[in-house]
Amino acid sequence: MIKKISTKNIGPSPSMELEFGERLNLITGDNGLGKSFLLDIAWWAMTRSWPAELNSKLSIGKIALPTIKKEKAIIKCSFSGKTKDIATNFEYSAQLESWRVLRGRPGMPGLVFYAMVDGSFAVWDPARNYWKEKGQQQEKERPSAYIFSPKDVWDGLERDDGTWLCNGLIRDWAGWQKEQGRPFGILSSVLEVLSPLFDEKLEPGKLTRISLDDVRDMPTIKMPYGQDVPVVHCSSGMKRIIALAYFLVWCWEEHLKAKELLGEEPELNAIFLVDEVESHLHPKWQRTILRSIMDVMEKLNSEAKTQLIAVTHSPLIMASAETLFDPEKDGWFDLDMVKGEVSLLKRDFVRQGDISDWLTSEAFDLKSSYSLEAERVMEEASHVLSDETVDKEKVVELYDRLRAVLSDTDPFWIRWNFVAERKGWYR
Repeated sequence: MIKKISTKNIGPSPSMELEFGERLNLITGDNGLGKSFLLDIAWWAMTRSWPAELNSKLSIGKIALPTIKKEKAIIKCSFSGKTKDIATNFEYSAQLESWRVLRGRPGMPGLVFYAMVDGSFAVWDPARNYWKEKGQQQEKERPSAYIFSPKDVWDGLERDDGTWLCNGLIRDWAGWQKEQGRPFGILSSVLEVLSPLFDEKLEPGKLTRISLDDVRDMPTIKMPYGQDVPVVHCSSGMKRIIALAYFLVWCWEEHLKAKELLGEEPELNAIFLVDEVESHLHPKWQRTILRSIMDVMEKLNSEAKTQLIAVTHSPLIMASAETLFDPEKDGWFDLDMVKGEVSLLKRDFVRQGDISDWLTSEAFDLKSSYSLEAERVMEEASHVLSDETVDKEKVVELYDRLRAVLSDTDPFWIRWNFVAERKGWYR
């Protein structure tokens, strides 16, 4: 499990330091303040690879570069390995245009999964990626990793030499379903765990064809309205969950096969990095996705220990964490602008109750949960309520504007009507 990362002279802040909880970690903050950057750094710390360097089709996951070229850029990290805790420092080399890595094999934090915001996925498997790179005369040793663009997840991952590393969701799912073996059973179970509600579970339908020109058997999902819909025609939210389910099952199956060849036991530690965990998901799905991801490894291995690091912009995600969060094991980290600089703070997780209260909390820093137009009119109206010299014409104008932005049952009317009657505005 990853324990700590710190950076100097890279990213949006001169320096950052983050000490993870051993189980659930949530990262919030405005756009452009470094949430995805922190996930990329965590991935690098555990795998010594940048996703875009291993798969040129990615537009994200690029190498981190120094902010000030003439100053040192440093990444420090520590994580718990199989036998001991490991701390490592990396320094950027402008001459090599890469990060210097000390000789020697890296530690093994466990299986590392990275779900990127654009639908790309990455996995680092200690059973398959933990070797010295062949034929390279350089000062560093690092493991490789499997990096999937969104298209690779569905259609397969092919190496430059023509070797197929993965058949892709469509072919693998169809093959598993025809065989009716362990992989298909696990896939069905994982889909059920990742479903939003018990009565709306994701369930594989019958294989079908979608085109005269496409000879592949196409997996389908049983929809609640009675149709089997091809997975390529599902909604964006369903596609993301379907892709995640397949990716996890494929990774686990390949991990088991590799461990069997090596004569070793399966890995028990799994680290999930998830960018914008709520992406494309309906609110009812946002309320369950955190618990689902934390539970899914149990379907693969009941003894597995899971660490989740999730970036979110959603108050529903934060509200859903209220029944999960354990201050002894978990952490909430918030990125804010403070005096013109990006600041990373570990905040106390306090239950807000109502989801709208999360919008006005330190996580999202909004003044209210209303529309911007309603917020402005209500602020003006609040000043008028305490103004003893306001004229009736102004009161009528504000009343009409409030009627245009508030519902008839909005709590603000209670305060407005009380003051209006006391001051005789309705006479």
